[in-house]
Amino acid sequence: MALFKKRAAGKPGEWYYCLEHKKVEEGPECPAKERLGPYATREEAQRAVETAAERTAQWENDPRWSDSGRSGAQDD
Repeated sequence: MALFKKRAAGKPGEWYYCLEHKKVEEGPECPAKERLGPYATREEAQRAVETAAERTAQWENDPRWSDSGRSGAQDD
């Protein structure tokens, strides 16, 4: 049994989006593996999933990151 509870790292004024509880948190309440952030504002944190999806789509469509056409590229 642990003597001390390990607290999530972060500071008040930093905003996070918890993927487990699907809610915005000020200062992390949940473990890092279950949250996105930090964000500067509550509004940015509310859009965290949307922002991540937009960035993923940009990355997937960026020809600089495409494996097609490279010699030695393998499909998984």
